[in-house]
Amino acid sequence: MASIAKRGKSYCVIYSYVNEQGETKQKWESFKTHKEAKARKQTIEYEIMTGMFVAPKELTVEEFMEDFVRLYGEQRWSLGMYTGTVSTIRNYVNPIIGNRPIQSITTRDVDNYIAKLRKTKPVSSPIRKTQTEYLSNANIQKIIKMMRCAFHQAIRWDLIAKNPFEHAILPPYRKSTRDIWNAETIRKALDACEDSRLYLAMNLSFACSLRMGEILGLTWNNVHITDADIAADNAWIYIDKELQRADYSVMQTLNNKDVYMIFPCVMEGATTRLVLKAPKTESSVRRIWLPKTLAYILRKWQDSQNELKEFLGDEYQDYDLVVAQKNGRPCDGRVIEKEFERLKKKAELPNVVFHSLRHSSTTYKLKLNHGDLKATQGDTGHAEIEMITKVYAHILDEDRKINAQKFDSAFYSNPDLRQVKAPQAQGISAEQLLSQLKESPELASALAQLLAGGKAG
Repeated sequence: MASIAKRGKSYCVIYSYVNEQGETKQKWESFKTHKEAKARKQTIEYEIMTGMFVAPKELTVEEFMEDFVRLYGEQRWSLGMYTGTVSTIRNYVNPIIGNRPIQSITTRDVDNYIAKLRKTKPVSSPIRKTQTEYLSNANIQKIIKMMRCAFHQAIRWDLIAKNPFEHAILPPYRKSTRDIWNAETIRKALDACEDSRLYLAMNLSFACSLRMGEILGLTWNNVHITDADIAADNAWIYIDKELQRADYSVMQTLNNKDVYMIFPCVMEGATTRLVLKAPKTESSVRRIWLPKTLAYILRKWQDSQNELKEFLGDEYQDYDLVVAQKNGRPCDGRVIEKEFERLKKKAELPNVVFHSLRHSSTTYKLKLNHGDLKATQGDTGHAEIEMITKVYAHILDEDRKINAQKFDSAFYSNPDLRQVKAPQAQGISAEQLLSQLKESPELASALAQLLAGGKAG
């Protein structure tokens, strides 16, 4: 079966197995303590006896993750998910445990891996710079959850017997509440906004609860703002795509999965492209009704865009985009975010990110519809209603004050309720004091000392 031998300061579990080629091989597994080696020996013998034993394969973690990406990820992941996961593996998996045989990874190794991740500096991307000295607990959680998924597939492929990441103790992470603007601040921002494109984008984000990609991917064929629509309060937009910057090589790897259109590249040698693609989730495909004011804003914007088309003629590249550059080409989200930063500084507005307008929108709609989560979910396009209650349903201080006022008028103003008065100091007559002093010599003595002290002072 299996045996234990001491080698230096380590304890080795030695056992034989038959590989995929039918050859008998011997395997040595090293452990720091005899207790660990004994436990591993018992596990091996039990697995052999029950037919659960998996013959070791000299497959490293790095080699396995390549298979995981190819066989699992390419079939299931979106463009963004694929790019992010491959980057995570390249930066935070392969450099640390990539050379380890997959079957050698234990729960202790996982704990040690997490400890190393907490001392690992984050890697900046060409678009986004790191903001912390070491990897945040939130990012470490994402890495471990990804590895848990990967090693689950390793079990399915009969590469390992159990998942060492299954019960990993993750570092604590408390999601911070995103700061948002209230309606008054948003009005102030819109009044101060001089950039017409940003003005439209802000209105679409706040009134329609749109993500940036949905705003920039909106096309005129999905905008219904005729006179009849507006008169009947039936103006609406249809969200069925989004604009995203994607890695060109990733698109090729995934055979342009979920990509409707790839815009021509303007910079020679660029590795990314702006694309129109399917929305984030199936629930993101939705109809959103427009407030009349926003419908008229869109009408005015469309008129000005048509005038520009006529002026530029063939120089205007018409992709039917609502929010576009002056020549009709798609507008990168970073352009909107840059203008938004300028607006905040100029108008001295609280520091929030553009996406916070979507959070403000969700909160404001919950206020208007008295907490109708389903109606709000229809606008936001969230797959799970819990996302609204956990992430977006911010409670503003002004509303909490109003709640207190309503509670007072609805409950405490009832005349049948007992009147509660503030506590008052109770007086004592001279006769009562004299009676108490006669009954308590200790009290009389203490009073005499107090009076003597007062006179002495």
